[in-house]
Amino acid sequence: MDIKELERNIGYTFKNKNLLMSALTHTSYAYEHKVESNEKLEFLGDSILEFVSSEYMYSIYKNLKEGEMTKVRATVVCEKSLYKVACKHNFSDFLILGKSEIISGGNKRPAILADSVEAVIAAIYIDGGLEPSKKFIIENLKDEIENATKNVGKKDYKTVLQEELQKNGDVHIEYKILKETGPDHDKTFETQVSLNGKVLAQGKGKSKKEAEMQAAKIALENL
Repeated sequence: MDIKELERNIGYTFKNKNLLMSALTHTSYAYEHKVESNEKLEFLGDSILEFVSSEYMYSIYKNLKEGEMTKVRATVVCEKSLYKVACKHNFSDFLILGKSEIISGGNKRPAILADSVEAVIAAIYIDGGLEPSKKFIIENLKDEIENATKNVGKKDYKTVLQEELQKNGDVHIEYKILKETGPDHDKTFETQVSLNGKVLAQGKGKSKKEAEMQAAKIALENL
C-alpha cells in the first residue's frame, strides 16, 4: 500500500500512519490475522460526520427548518454519498481485506467502501483533531448538501403522481421491478408503475427508488 498516495488523495498527512491502516482494515482481514478492524473507528466517524454536517447546515443554510435539515442530513450522510467519496479518492485500491472478500470483489462493494470513509474520518480526527476531519467532510460533501437543500422542500414524483391519480377517488398504484442488470456494486434497475393493473410507464435507475421515481416522472408527463 502506498500510504503517501492515499494521503495525497484525501488531503491529509498522518502523524500516526497506523491509524490510517486501521481505518482501512476490514473485519474479514482482522478475523483472519487477529488484529483490530475498522469497526470502532467507523462508529466514531459516523458521529463526527453527523455533527459536522449538522453544524455546517446550521451555519450556511439558515433558511432551513429543523425537519428540513434532518431530511438533508439523511440524504447526504448515507451509503450512496460516502461510496462516491470513496470512489473519488480510490479507496478500493487501499482497502485491507481478507481472502474471502478479495475473491468476491469486496473492494468494490458500496457498503464496505462507505464504511471505510467513516473510519478514515475518525482516524483523521484522532490524529489531527476536529478541524482537519471537518475540512475533509465539508470538501467532499458540500456539493451533495447543496443539491439536497435544493430538493428538500419539493414533493417527489411518486407523491405527486399518487395525488394526481387519486383526485377522483381511491385507486391501486403499483410499482414492480422488471429486471436488474449489472454487477452488485453497479446495478441498474428497471421498474414499471401501474394504475389498477394498467401499465402507465417504465423507468430506470441505479437504485430501486430512483427507478420508481423515474417511472413516476414519465407517467406524470404522459398524463
